[in-house]
Amino acid sequence: MQQVLKHGGRAELAILVIAALAFALLMFAGPAFAGADTTFDTALTKFTDFLEGSGGKIITVLSLAGGVVALASGRFSMGQIAIPVGVGVGAGTGVPIVTSTVTATI
Repeated sequence: MQQVLKHGGRAELAILVIAALAFALLMFAGPAFAGADTTFDTALTKFTDFLEGSGGKIITVLSLAGGVVALASGRFSMGQIAIPVGVGVGAGTGVPIVTSTVTATI
């Protein structure tokens, strides 16, 4: 180490320190088990209940209201009808589809 500093090798010292930290991190890393962690189950349950229940209805109504306001502006677009319908379908059936897909993948 003194030889490295003696020759002005700060880059070499930095590489040595980074290598030592990487080695230490690898030695103390614990195993990871995909799908066995239940840390966020409570939050996931509350969020999916919100979207499938009153929260999804509120989001759909707000989207529909935005579409009605856009229609009242005088410019007709198919997106003003399709987007609220898509949001309603997504809020109603999208959450179970995504949840089952993630569960099947993990």
